[in-house]
Amino acid sequence: MSTALIDLARLRRALDTARAALLSERNASGHWSGELSASALSTATAITALALVGKNGGTTASTHQPLIERGLDWLAQHRNADGGWGDTVKSKSNISTTALCWAAFGVVRDADTKHSVVVHDAETWLAAHSGGRAGSALNRDALARAIIARYGKDRTFSVPILTMCSLAGRLGTGRDAWQHVIALPYELAALPPALFAAVKLPVVSYALPALIAIGQARQFHRPTRNPVTWLMREVIRTRTLRVLENIQPPNGGFLEATPLTSFVTMSLAGSGAANHPVVRKGVEFLAASARADGSWPIDTNLATWVTTLSVNALNESAPLSEIESAPIRDWLMTQQYRERHPYTNAAPGGWAWTNLPGGVPDADDTAGALIALKNLGVINDATREAAAAGVTWLLDLQNNDGGIPTFCRGWGYLPFDRSSPDLTAHTLHAWTVWRDDLPDGLRTRIQSAMERAARFLDAQHGTAGEWIPLWFGNEHAPDDINPLYGTARVLHGLAACDSPENIVRLDAAARWLIAAQNADGGWGGAAGIISSIEETALAVDALAGCLAKGRCADAMEIALARGSMWLTERVESGAWREPAPIGFYFAKLWYFERLYPLIFTIGALGRAVKLLGR
Repeated sequence: MSTALIDLARLRRALDTARAALLSERNASGHWSGELSASALSTATAITALALVGKNGGTTASTHQPLIERGLDWLAQHRNADGGWGDTVKSKSNISTTALCWAAFGVVRDADTKHSVVVHDAETWLAAHSGGRAGSALNRDALARAIIARYGKDRTFSVPILTMCSLAGRLGTGRDAWQHVIALPYELAALPPALFAAVKLPVVSYALPALIAIGQARQFHRPTRNPVTWLMREVIRTRTLRVLENIQPPNGGFLEATPLTSFVTMSLAGSGAANHPVVRKGVEFLAASARADGSWPIDTNLATWVTTLSVNALNESAPLSEIESAPIRDWLMTQQYRERHPYTNAAPGGWAWTNLPGGVPDADDTAGALIALKNLGVINDATREAAAAGVTWLLDLQNNDGGIPTFCRGWGYLPFDRSSPDLTAHTLHAWTVWRDDLPDGLRTRIQSAMERAARFLDAQHGTAGEWIPLWFGNEHAPDDINPLYGTARVLHGLAACDSPENIVRLDAAARWLIAAQNADGGWGGAAGIISSIEETALAVDALAGCLAKGRCADAMEIALARGSMWLTERVESGAWREPAPIGFYFAKLWYFERLYPLIFTIGALGRAVKLLGR
């Protein structure tokens, strides 16, 4: 391979700098915890939940007023210049987060007066972005319709937003305030979990707590006029509250997520249940999750996810020593779920994104953990048993279309429950690295599943060879999608497999990546989108993987060289530590993770140096 465009010595120095920086981020236990971005949306929902508990007689509410005041001050200080809020301090204003922040000021006594300019500017922004003309007054009905339209048939987020606005008094008073809040069939939560997919709940699988609590809030404030339905819902109400209690983690945080926990807490508190056990535990979680600066993150941490990403990225250039690997391996083994999960009814064998009790096993984290377990070495009976359980968990998760969903098999009705190319490719990689270490019967299942997964990927790529991911996006790209992330991740997974059929897939996707490269040598979420550290690193990693498989093409080599030097220059200048909001949480909710640019840069430069130095 020609190195005319690459200074290999500079690449190696940049890689050494990056490795040292990431290794220094380990916690006292030897693994990584990371740090998620502060979130205006999370902060607004937490403020509202705590305030409503206080307004409705919650027993611990008086101690939380300082948290509420600091949160409001943080929101006032971190709004965008246009008067709205985005999901992170780096994000564009959007109608969902701006509406929730506006509602938070409305629920706290005297906040509208104290922060009158902030509230006025938010209303002006909302009026302009919900169908009104510039300078016109905010029309509450138009705002509600705009929020509903943003999410379409998926009620996972539109109904909670409107519920919070109603509880805060922003959509009117009495029964009329709830006219735009679509009634959620919370009574369905009393059904056996095995039936949830069949009845097509209007929310995604992991939003069951919101379905119960928000459904009950709407019934409380705007009850159905049908006497039969009213009686049925009243009878089932207590039963569904027991379901909610049973699936709430011991620390109170549903999915470790501030928004979900806040929506549940505020809905019950605002419906005559401010001292219910679920509310009390929810308040404890929210109080414990508040940051010193007054903000709340979108989730507590992604410790398991960033640890496995770190291990796998570092392994691209040099495996960790056994002294470094042993505590990580031991910790990772303890994070595997060994019992059926009460929340999603998931079988034993998977991993979640966090080591905290609100985590739920999912495909991406299970695949990442399996790959890391292999990269950490020492394949013995214990690690082989853990791998077999994880591999089986993923095999059982595979959908009929051959793809891999996030949490639950067969829930493909709504966007974040469907099969996804990036999750499928990640799973292919995990199956590949463990296949030869597992019993013959399991190996046969893996081979069959891999063939079905490959056919799914063939059916999902775009006309130019790209793939669209599920849990990552780019808010500067059309429709907020991130084909760069999806294509790079699928390429990475396919390059790890040894199937001859992958050659055609690699070439087509690599051509798409090359065409999407920016003039500066970096990549954004799609062609013409501003380059970021994370997306450039993912593209370099994917191209290096293709070249390592023997796919030699001048254009591929040139693109790799330009991208590698773009990353090297950012490491040298220190700009490589700046994260971008490419994380795509449920229902178009953005975040960034401080360790993503470090991790992805190490994986990319490690592969590039290995390829060029051989």
